[in-house]
Amino acid sequence: MSGLVTSSSSLKEFFRELLLEVTTRQRVALNESTEFYLVNLLADFAASDKLFSRDAEGRREHEPLAELYHRALQQERDERIRTLRRLGDVSLYKVGFFSGALQQGMVGPDYYIQMGGAAYGQVAELVPASGFTGVYRELCDKFRSLVEVLEEISARGLVSAGPAGALRVYESWVRTGSDRLERVLVDAGWMPRKGPLAN
Repeated sequence: MSGLVTSSSSLKEFFRELLLEVTTRQRVALNESTEFYLVNLLADFAASDKLFSRDAEGRREHEPLAELYHRALQQERDERIRTLRRLGDVSLYKVGFFSGALQQGMVGPDYYIQMGGAAYGQVAELVPASGFTGVYRELCDKFRSLVEVLEEISARGLVSAGPAGALRVYESWVRTGSDRLERVLVDAGWMPRKGPLAN
């Protein structure tokens, strides 16, 4: 991807175009503010550092969702909003981009979907009515659909990275039978199009 983008603005434009293409293909209608939110989320998490928090010594660590949620319950409103939003963001990104790896973990993708959707729902209730309530409500209501959008974006990125990435997508397709993954492989020329055989 580094060859495709050279700045923060071009990275956001890249993700915006990709997001619009995939949401159109999957028929997921989003408000413009929600699209903007997702583009920024994708651009922010393009730096893998954003997925981690820092411990007291400054080392990167993965904070479990349950710990984030527990911490949010102890916080005042503004801090709670930030923590719950982070929980939603991390859940959406991880389950969208790393669903296959999560299936082999102690908790599966459904756990991330439930935690992330619920976190966005709580943020929608906590933010002022004139703020981004509609964005967080839409993120909550369409969380599972957005996971599928991010899964396709992730698969497209892997396939465009070359044979090793395409093989990972192919293995996921064999395991899941996902029509979405099959379409990504076909579009990239890694699988033949279905249809009647030529004579």
